[in-house]
Amino acid sequence: MTMPHPTRPLPPADPALRLKARGAGENPVSRFDPYVREVDWDGWDIPEEARLARTEVSFERPRSVLTRNDSPDVPFDRSVNPYRGCEHGCIYCFARPSHAYLGLSPGVDFETRLVARPAAPEVLAKELSRKGYRPAPIALGTNTDPYQPIEARHRIMRGILQVLWDFRHPVTIVTKGAMVERDLDLLAPMAAAGLVHVGISVTTLDPDLCRRLEPRAPSPQRRIAAIRTLAGAGVPVRVMASPIIPVLTDAEGEAILAAAAEAGATAASWILLRLPHEVAPLFVEWLRRHYPGKADHVMSRLRAMRGGRANDPRFASRMTGEGPEAQMLHLRMRVAAKRLGLEKERRALDCGQFRVPPKPGDQLSLF
Repeated sequence: MTMPHPTRPLPPADPALRLKARGAGENPVSRFDPYVREVDWDGWDIPEEARLARTEVSFERPRSVLTRNDSPDVPFDRSVNPYRGCEHGCIYCFARPSHAYLGLSPGVDFETRLVARPAAPEVLAKELSRKGYRPAPIALGTNTDPYQPIEARHRIMRGILQVLWDFRHPVTIVTKGAMVERDLDLLAPMAAAGLVHVGISVTTLDPDLCRRLEPRAPSPQRRIAAIRTLAGAGVPVRVMASPIIPVLTDAEGEAILAAAAEAGATAASWILLRLPHEVAPLFVEWLRRHYPGKADHVMSRLRAMRGGRANDPRFASRMTGEGPEAQMLHLRMRVAAKRLGLEKERRALDCGQFRVPPKPGDQLSLF
């Protein structure tokens, strides 16, 4: 039997399947598998059409939810992910290749065949209760978005936040989802206690580009409004102008930071576009579908900042790029952040309040 090449576009199983409101335009096999296989939080007010690639959710009970890492490029050593896959469908998402570990495609499968972990709060509480556990900030949203649309129904992120508040455990959150506003009743007291930072990702202020680039994520204006709401409640907010895409979004860097600062953000960060593993061919196919006249220019500029490659996996340079263009981009953003007051050091989260809450029936301590 002749099998298709792993990077070649595959026909959908249903020839009538429509991929509107999805980021990927194809569903290639994963690199590990040679075989083919409602509240309005987003602010778009665009009706869904009848025949779309529908979202399917399966369930997993994990034995552990704390993922450890020792990467020198990230400021945390542990994270929790309530979901596998992400319905936001951002075509550039560096987490897409993780779906290959499930035997699924990093393409349309990543956006439509999701895994929810409803037992995650319970499992997390057990892990935090172990005698040898030592607290340090837990990062949420580092792989897939904890406030993606299915969270409205499953509320796993809500449960995790409740556990962290009960344990007085510090946490950092990264999201595009305006649904984060729903949890202000937890986030506000956590912020007052020095236990939480929130990062809101804003890739572009252009609604048309955003709808193509991040088809099921909230609109740019809705994300700026979320920054305003969080900041107004006393929650420290960092704007993440990430990823910066040459030609498509790099000219917007200063405007994104300015809009976020006006809304109340107190810090900023930015990362150059990364295209690991299967993400590179998916992103190129997306470019040729939506911006055929700019596709070659985008990739040429990106390679100039990635040592001649579409992706550079090396520590230290993978987030920032290299060469004069990358240096100039970083300098522009740093100057804008300083001018807007977004270069201030964030207050360190407090690990000293951590305690294991008593269970029903436990004898209370006298001291």
